[in-house]
Amino acid sequence: MAEQEVSASLKSQNADIPTYVIFINNSTQDARAWWLNYSGNPVSYGDIRRGTTLKMNTFLGHPWLFRSSENGAKLLANMQEVYLPVPTEYEDGHPIYMTVMITAPVYSLQECCSMLIRKLVRKEDYDKLHIPRSLINDLAKAPNLQKEIKNLNAAFRETN
Repeated sequence: MAEQEVSASLKSQNADIPTYVIFINNSTQDARAWWLNYSGNPVSYGDIRRGTTLKMNTFLGHPWLFRSSENGAKLLANMQEVYLPVPTEYEDGHPIYMTVMITAPVYSLQECCSMLIRKLVRKEDYDKLHIPRSLINDLAKAPNLQKEIKNLNAAFRETN
């Protein structure tokens, strides 16, 4: 993925250069597409069912994130947490849609177990599980997109 200059935070930049992408969901779960608006707030562009695609007309400087529709788990776009569109190529005056593959990262064993427990056990029953308190506390911290964006912003500022 080509790196692009974005201001000090992850948010859409005023850009008048259109780019065209086709998001292909190659993960084993439905993916929710999130565009980060001009304030850095996520805006849902709906779900992409596993094995299907979403064509999107977007702009340079407009970041995209993807999460599992079911449990909010992180998904990757072209092996990156944040997808920043690249300039479009044209053929005979028509835009060529750039392919963006949505995949799941390699989740840790703890992440896999936590996702399964959250799916099978009601939140109010976590305390009844015979597991260490630290794991019960981790279960209570379900994926939170706003918090993840805040962390991504901090990491982004460190690298720019």
